This record gives sequence, structure tokens and C-alpha cells, in this order.
Amino acid sequence: MYIEIVKQIRAIISQDGITAGDKIPSERELSDRLKVGRSSVREALRALELLGLIETRRGEGTYLKDFTEHHLVELLGTFILESEAKKVDLVETKFELEKTLLQLLVVKNTSSIVMEQLKDLLTSPHFTHDEFFKLVSVGTENKLLQRIWGLVSTYSQTFITNLNLNRTLYERLIYSLEQNETNEVLNIYSQIFSKFVDSNKT
Repeated sequence: MYIEIVKQIRAIISQDGITAGDKIPSERELSDRLKVGRSSVREALRALELLGLIETRRGEGTYLKDFTEHHLVELLGTFILESEAKKVDLVETKFELEKTLLQLLVVKNTSSIVMEQLKDLLTSPHFTHDEFFKLVSVGTENKLLQRIWGLVSTYSQTFITNLNLNRTLYERLIYSLEQNETNEVLNIYSQIFSKFVDSNKT
């Protein structure tokens, strides 16, 4: 349902002539205009904020962001919000992006510092799949890939919430990265992602 509400909010922004830096209607006003519950509006606004299209300023309200220099955000954001069916495309894109990040990390023979950071993360209570790959993306030193992965990963959090982490697989992944064993890296990652997909079928 919130996908449709997102589209309606974008239509209101266009109809009201709201441009970058302008304040958008409040949650209550949007709820009244769209005749939907505030919780649904809140969920839609969260999706737009995750995509980097709006920003909430504490005590001030919500504003349309200036993404004229970041057309990738608008392009991917609009695509992702087209329909619920795009979730499948998003998961597949996440899979391919993370494989690419791992391959690039092997090719660049990244520093031991990144490897130590990954190992430290494994023992941290804050360890998550996305935190792991955030470090991997930084290790590639490819700013564009970091941005694309960050966008896809952040938005996927709105519907992918159940992931049973097998730390042993991540330990093996780190070891294979250190040994520059590309085939083994991809094999282990495929196992991780299979569990990732299976845990979200329920």
C-alpha cells in the first residue's frame, strides 16, 4: 500500500510546485489530503528519506532534498518505487553488486587494515550483513559503487528484516579474501546469500 502512497506524495510535491529546499506538507496534512492513516504516510515518508529524496530536520519539518548533482539517486529511487514487483529486481541487484564488490576487493588486494576491520566487526554485537559489506565497499575505494550499493542496501532494509547470520561463513569469506581466492570467495558468498534469501521467504 505504501508504494501507492509514495507515488501520491510525489504527485503532491509536483502539483504544489515544491522544489529542492522547500518544506513539504506535514504528516498530518498529507494524511488528510490523501485520506489515509498517519502510520501509512509515515512509512511512505521513511521510504523517500531512505532514498535520499527528502530530509527531516528536527523541530523544523521535512524538506525536499537537492539531488540535482546526484541523478543516480533520483533514477534508482523512482525505479525502486514503481511497484512491489521491483523488490525481486532489488534483491537480484544487491546480489550482483556484492559479488562485484568482493571481486574488486580481491583484484585490488586490499590492505590488511580493511581485513582487520572486518574481523573486528565479526566479534561485535553490532555485526550485520550490511555493516560487513559497508566495510567491503569502502575497501574497494570505488565511490560510485559505494553509492549504488548504499542506496540499494538502505532501501532493501524496508522489506528485508529477517536474516540469520552464520558468522562461520563470514570468517571463511574473510580468509578467502586474504588469500585472493576469487572462486572460493564467490562460492562462499553464494552460500551466504542463499541463506539470506531463504530467511526472508517466511
